[in-house]
Amino acid sequence: MGSDLQFGYAAWRRQFLDDRVREVPADAPPEHLLQVIWQHQRLVPEKLKLSDGQCVQILHPGFCSLEGGPDFRNAVIRIGKSEAIRGDIEIDVETSGWRTHGHDRNPSFCNTILRVVWQKQRTSEDVVLPMKPALDSSLSSLAKWAIAQPLGDLPAKLRGACCAPLTGAGADKLAMVLNDAAHVRLEAKGDAFKLRATQAGWDQALWEGLFVALGYKHNQWPMRRIAEQLPELPVRSRSPLRWQAMLLGLSGLLPAELPSEDRKSKYLRELWQIWWRVRDAHQERILPGTVWRLSGVRPVNRPERRLGLAAEWLARGKLIEHIEDWISTIHGSPRKAAQALEASLADRGDSFWRSHFTFNSRELSKPGPLLGASRTTDLAINVLLPWLWARARSGRNRGLMKRIEQHYFNWPKAADNSVLKLARQRLFGSGSLKPFKTAASQQGLLQIVRDFCVHTDSLCTDCPFPDYVRAVQ
Repeated sequence: MGSDLQFGYAAWRRQFLDDRVREVPADAPPEHLLQVIWQHQRLVPEKLKLSDGQCVQILHPGFCSLEGGPDFRNAVIRIGKSEAIRGDIEIDVETSGWRTHGHDRNPSFCNTILRVVWQKQRTSEDVVLPMKPALDSSLSSLAKWAIAQPLGDLPAKLRGACCAPLTGAGADKLAMVLNDAAHVRLEAKGDAFKLRATQAGWDQALWEGLFVALGYKHNQWPMRRIAEQLPELPVRSRSPLRWQAMLLGLSGLLPAELPSEDRKSKYLRELWQIWWRVRDAHQERILPGTVWRLSGVRPVNRPERRLGLAAEWLARGKLIEHIEDWISTIHGSPRKAAQALEASLADRGDSFWRSHFTFNSRELSKPGPLLGASRTTDLAINVLLPWLWARARSGRNRGLMKRIEQHYFNWPKAADNSVLKLARQRLFGSGSLKPFKTAASQQGLLQIVRDFCVHTDSLCTDCPFPDYVRAVQ
């Protein structure tokens, strides 16, 4: 019975793969297939030549990027007999794809050092690397092989030099390394808050940190700029609507035209009735719309919604006092501490932004909170706990410092992201989350990346971290 099932599966699989491969056109294979071939370097090195005849040596193919921009980041190549260079790789089926897709006008592609194509177009004078002449197998064989190769998973040969010593370390040793790195990260963030506090005060330093965190990675600068202006704003109201009008007006995201008569129109008209009275006085502070990056931002993370949440915090008037009470009185498990903080930061009432992503978006059938557990964790680990810790250290309150550190090192892990995944694959040879049970262990990994990985190339040239891991007792 077992052999029959095995034969049946094998026959079915063979038929399935044959059908898939027959769909691959020999003159223009799908870009995804070319990316998999490039990632695993299923190419004959001696046949890698640019369209102008120069030989190309691929010292490292780079790491697959799943967040837009060039297909592979931080590749290391050598062209001819020149020095090795480090940069990004873009892969297109045709040479014309570079301009057709707008890469030539996109700043994200300014660090592209090599353009790889299936085959060069005869009419093009662009210098590219044709892939077709350098395949190590037939296209049909590679197409069948590539089906079982998830794009983004690192081949063993692309793992970092520290992978072997880290995977050979025991669980206790690994936890110690990650916790030590996490403490360095806590202290560094705390020092940044202390420096800002000497210039603007502890409260203002915290508000700026919160706004930056709400900006996510794409819109941190404009969010910080708005936060820096908070002391100059003449708003002392407990009305979230007044604060929303001010923040959204300063952001430059407030629409100039009102929509048709509906709830969106009512909300927008209320904002404008407040904003137009003070707009002229703040004209020089209004940010141009071009500073915001809105493409690629998830709808729930739109800056309009985040400013709506920040306005609610400002309207409460005593958010900082509530955070201080929380850290001084909270007891119990880390999960309960996280839940208590989420409750303190959650939006309240019938907020417009609970049921809309933008001013013009359709109303959601099921309203959702503006702040969830994942973003609460990010705020706690990156802003609130470092700020509280830095202030406790400045006041030499060692008891409070110890309490904060207990929360920091036991806080439930944060949401995964592409940086963490790549780091785990490079440093541990696996995308597994098993060694990372807390947010602090994730912070430790990020600190290692910042301290070592970003200061070397993809070949780990002269990186001292592997030696450190071997030396740790």
